[in-house]
Amino acid sequence: MKKSFEKLLTKPLPINPFKPEKALITDIEDLAPDHKKFSFVFLNEEVNEKWSHIPGQFVMLTVPKAGEIPISICSSPTRKGTIELTVRKVGRKTEVLHRMKPGDLVAIRGPYGNGFPVEIMEGHNVLIIAGGLGIAPLRSLIWYILDKRHLYKDVYILYGTRNYESVLYKEELRRLRERNDIKCLYILDKFKSEEDKKWTDREGLLTILIPEVALDPQETFVAVCGPPVAYRFIGKELIKNGYPESQVFVSLERKMECGIGKCGHCQIGYKFACVDGPIFPLWDTKNLPEMI
Repeated sequence: MKKSFEKLLTKPLPINPFKPEKALITDIEDLAPDHKKFSFVFLNEEVNEKWSHIPGQFVMLTVPKAGEIPISICSSPTRKGTIELTVRKVGRKTEVLHRMKPGDLVAIRGPYGNGFPVEIMEGHNVLIIAGGLGIAPLRSLIWYILDKRHLYKDVYILYGTRNYESVLYKEELRRLRERNDIKCLYILDKFKSEEDKKWTDREGLLTILIPEVALDPQETFVAVCGPPVAYRFIGKELIKNGYPESQVFVSLERKMECGIGKCGHCQIGYKFACVDGPIFPLWDTKNLPEMI
């Protein structure tokens, strides 16, 4: 590799890691049942101008009268001025957020954690593997790479979920499949409707798409996000097909808590998901099996 993995340690730091900044909801998009994409801008123009992140990082979102929740950023840092977060309604805090409207105020602090090593990935192939809601944090990486397409070689996107109804970013994914500078392979667990069959001609588990990827594994970086329980099977299939585990990165965004490693709820062995992650090399999941 041409670039040192010390680059993983270089990341944008919050202007003040303890201070939430007021933000305005500018747009809300229904994506799937119980899933919405929220767009925000900071009220402080200076913060809005300076704020940046790396794909894979997350923020702490304060929902008025409900509390704080950690959410991965689904927008790309190449597109300044707006922060986008995709939120699944599960629990009281997200239920309150889902009732909010454009024009309502929230507070955001961050960004936190390590993102994907996008600079190290430059000059290499990139394979992006998303399962279910895992497409949300990977959306940031997808658009980052597409906005800097000249810096990367061949790009594949593998996406799998239960059925067409649960597919997130339906129109975006449809347009991505029509592009000639990337290759997209989509799969659904089981066909249950005509819409399912129209969306993709493949039925089954996400792992069966991996052997169909026509990339040189030694020259490829892999980014994976989905249910952590699936990482064991995805990782096994990737290694079987020749991908070095040192070039495979997984997101443990579901294990995030306070954002600064103080509460201890995200501790995994000797690491903290909030500080050392949420992006980890695959080999970490083998050394610390409690990760998944």
